[in-house]
Amino acid sequence: MMARWQPALFDAQQPGGWAVVHCRQFFLADNNGVLFPREWLKKQDLPILAEHGIGHFDGDPIYLLELQAPLELPGFAWQSLRQFMLQGDADTFRLLGYATQIGTWARQHRFCGSCGEPMLPMPGERAMGCQRCEQHHYPRLSPSMIALVTRGDEILLARSPRFVTGVYSTLAGFVEPGESVEQCVAREIREEVGVEVTNLQYLGSQGWPFPHSLMLGFHAEYAGGDIVMQAEEIEDAQWFDVHRLPPLPAPRSIARYLIDVYVARRLGRPEPALPT
Repeated sequence: MMARWQPALFDAQQPGGWAVVHCRQFFLADNNGVLFPREWLKKQDLPILAEHGIGHFDGDPIYLLELQAPLELPGFAWQSLRQFMLQGDADTFRLLGYATQIGTWARQHRFCGSCGEPMLPMPGERAMGCQRCEQHHYPRLSPSMIALVTRGDEILLARSPRFVTGVYSTLAGFVEPGESVEQCVAREIREEVGVEVTNLQYLGSQGWPFPHSLMLGFHAEYAGGDIVMQAEEIEDAQWFDVHRLPPLPAPRSIARYLIDVYVARRLGRPEPALPT
């Protein structure tokens, strides 16, 4: 069955369609959701920074209006992308995740980094171009690893000060220049909790639009060392028995998937599907 949301590229000069309004990881919403008649929105005197045709939802063309700053409108509210992730509508979250990445890219590439000239959308491709020095910039992805460290019936979970109170999760970090993802796994785990790992197993990936990551998920076996938490990054880290786990990340996250797969394998349960 075809997904309700399908990314696509089309000219923002075309009339009609529906639109989402985005500003710094927040979306304008009312009681009917986040999709609004585009022509009506453009009559509301919004501080539009950029506009892009981004795809189709249930066959209808969808546009992104990226705002300079959030604007308060009677009867409307701003909801964060994380709120939509928790609400359970996978197709809407995929639409908004894509819109977030395009909106962030559009905001960050209004001017050429080489000469300072304004950047313009390139016809026929998802790119911003500089007419003076011919630089092209495409939506970027930041590769990162996320890994669950295991030791028999125990899993190593940690808390960041930024987490929801009580929640423990897997370890994650960005790949650095010249580094493989496998090297990143070993380095980040060593830096964050002080332990060594071996026997890495790749389980899958997930686009993570907070704001533009691609998370590559691994299981890693404990190889040695005691937990030594990285100051300012890790608030707490512990080994947890698979029968007695703390509050965990949201089910749609790849962090939760890594945990659930390992617990299912240890307890002989069916494995969950990778979130999409």
